Amino acid sequence: MPNPRVSDIVAAVHAAPAALGATRLVLVDGPAGAGKTTLANRIAVALGGAPSAGAGTFDPGRPLADDAPVQILHGDDMYEGWDGLPALDRVLVDQVLVPLAADRAGAFRMWDWSAGRRTHLIEVPSRPFLVVEGVGVASRAARAFASCNLYVDAPWELRLARGIARDGEAMRAEWERWHPGEDAHLAAEGARDAAHAVLDGAAPVPD
Repeated sequence: MPNPRVSDIVAAVHAAPAALGATRLVLVDGPAGAGKTTLANRIAVALGGAPSAGAGTFDPGRPLADDAPVQILHGDDMYEGWDGLPALDRVLVDQVLVPLAADRAGAFRMWDWSAGRRTHLIEVPSRPFLVVEGVGVASRAARAFASCNLYVDAPWELRLARGIARDGEAMRAEWERWHPGEDAHLAAEGARDAAHAVLDGAAPVPD
């Protein structure tokens, strides 16, 4: 089955009720290297927002404008390193989604992978749309607040090749160590089965 169009995804988001206060939440889950960040950026742009430069690029001196309709968050900014998947719900759900659902701004400190600690505060005020991408972001707890859950998948060999191309050959061992843990985590949370759409990250996604 071909991938859905970005325009169809966005139409479905608009048609779905907001379940996070006044915000419509889009969760883009799936294993590392499947193409989640690219898809999240395309959805954000189609919703009237701007693309993100990716995880680890938040500049506290240049925060997102107050009137920006869309904010993108990255799971890689929430995990606590290569062993950090278990920390995800404590950040995404407890510090971002629960406050927003109560009409309060969310916020969390970005994980700096090089420094091995949390650094900049990323504020998450109520906006019309919030797009969150990353391995495990569509956990059972997070899905309760979502208007749209997407799951992007691709063969492991392709995902590994993309990861090495991005992070360098020196990170191969970390990618290979991460792989079994992410598989177990995604299976336990049931994100793929709960998705409104499963996309093939090895195939084109039309506009």
